[in-house]
Amino acid sequence: MSIYIKKSDFDTIAAHAAAELPNEACGLIAGRLDGEDRFIEKVYLLSNPDRSPEHFSIDPKEQLSAIKDMRQNGFVPLGNFHSHPSTPARPSEEDIRLAHDPKASYLILSLSEKEPVLKAFRIADTKVTQDSIKFIL
Repeated sequence: MSIYIKKSDFDTIAAHAAAELPNEACGLIAGRLDGEDRFIEKVYLLSNPDRSPEHFSIDPKEQLSAIKDMRQNGFVPLGNFHSHPSTPARPSEEDIRLAHDPKASYLILSLSEKEPVLKAFRIADTKVTQDSIKFIL
């Protein structure tokens, strides 16, 4: 499976993550499915009420608002994203433990390198599968 994301959406996620430093940033992704492939059409930048560099949660009111917007625009919820301010772009033990939707894409943006690194995962019963990310115009 591949995740297709516009470079502008990647830049938006990276800017959101940088603005939230030293804490983790988070949000939702929505779009369309084409077979096994997922095309991100909209990124929802949400706040992290935990305000922590080591974990995040999503504000329920913001999540509901994003879901309503997805429905109004005919988008499918694809998953979520969050940043790792100082660790690599791979799921932490907590990320794996809290991943409850095996159909969701979990995007992690690491800010620990010179340039932001974005990776995508699916997590089912603690089994982690990495998906490829393809940038589109």
